[in-house]
Amino acid sequence: MKGEKPAMPKGSFAHTVKAVAWSFLGVRKNSGFQEDIGRLNPFHIIAVGIIGVLVLVVSLIALVNWIVA
Repeated sequence: MKGEKPAMPKGSFAHTVKAVAWSFLGVRKNSGFQEDIGRLNPFHIIAVGIIGVLVLVVSLIALVNWIVA
């Protein structure tokens, strides 16, 4: 129909990880953010975000233990 945008393909797992990694760094264009809103599944973003936080915390604990030892 006239005026309708074509459906965007769903984002892959790698695309979700990339979007969450950019958000951890705080570097993201508004156009990229808008594209991610339409493409990515919110539950996947939450799951990848939680895993990313756990990896970050474990890495920091390991780094501190290595420096202190």
